[in-house]
Amino acid sequence: MPSFDTVVDPNLVEVRNAVDQSAKEIATRFDFKGSSARVELKEKELTLYADSDFQIGQVTDILIAKLTKRNVDVRFLDRSAKIEKIGGDKVKQVLLVKSGIDSDTAKKIQAAVKQSKLKVQAAIQGESVRVTGAKRDDLQAAMALIRKEVADVPLSFDNLRD
Repeated sequence: MPSFDTVVDPNLVEVRNAVDQSAKEIATRFDFKGSSARVELKEKELTLYADSDFQIGQVTDILIAKLTKRNVDVRFLDRSAKIEKIGGDKVKQVLLVKSGIDSDTAKKIQAAVKQSKLKVQAAIQGESVRVTGAKRDDLQAAMALIRKEVADVPLSFDNLRD
């Protein structure tokens, strides 16, 4: 039976390259001379350091520009964390790189597929949603529907089987 998996899977190699390019630009920019502005990547966690809230905004802008240039969707970043003071006038912000579909989004996808009246079924499997159907055309219609219904998450479709 034809099926595909709906996943949230960032390209971590490109994220690392974007972080390295951002660090290089921060080191060479005149307005960051003598400051502690930098970007660090550990596993799926980006940490931005700067001397002020304004500078951390500029570091974020540089990082987003580099991610965009490397074709990494900015929606992979969870920017809900607050800017923390870490002593003196230094600040930091932690950005998480989203990976895997959370349960709320998975339920939203499953409900959208059920309500669509397409002849496909959606099943939540860990951090992905598997959609199965009798015809490949139905699966393609389901992909279009999922893209339209869940626009706030950078979804990708893989493991397509006939």
